[in-house]
Amino acid sequence: MSEFSLKALPLAGLFCVQHKRFEDQRGHFARLFCEGSLSAFGQPFHIRQINHSCTRERGSARGLHYQNAAQPEAKLITCLRGEVWDVAVDLRPDSDTFLHWHAEHLKAGDGRSLLIPAGFAHGFQTLTDDAELLYLHSADYAPEHEGGLSVNDPRLAIAWPLSVNNLSNRDRNHPWIDERFAGVRL
Repeated sequence: MSEFSLKALPLAGLFCVQHKRFEDQRGHFARLFCEGSLSAFGQPFHIRQINHSCTRERGSARGLHYQNAAQPEAKLITCLRGEVWDVAVDLRPDSDTFLHWHAEHLKAGDGRSLLIPAGFAHGFQTLTDDAELLYLHSADYAPEHEGGLSVNDPRLAIAWPLSVNNLSNRDRNHPWIDERFAGVRL
């Protein structure tokens, strides 16, 4: 039996990972990542970078961030503390779901992660104070290849559960999508 299972979500290549939790009198254990198991599911993922964030204030948003085709990256997102509304946006221009978004409510201890393929933007909103996320990345961060979209872009019309507040200057200045936006062609 695998240590986790994958559930396909409405956007092609986007998955919810359900971790199998083992419990006894001492507490619990769950494997959050296994390269071999993901490959067996047809989703190869090699870790190049691991990041950890703590967002202090409920309602804060981060994103929407992506790496362009010169340095594409997949992400595996797990909530370690608190709760978040985690959003993935399909930026692949040849996809049937180009510019569609999907969100998952992730919370600490729920045994779930979001597996986001290359060619997607990612962002989240905290539903609790002091929310912490663990990000596994398939590529090194390359600032010269990063991009971002506005969390408030009317073309995306993301249904954030709370009023969006506490954006960084960088995230506040991400552009809205216009006719020049070509997406991420992988």
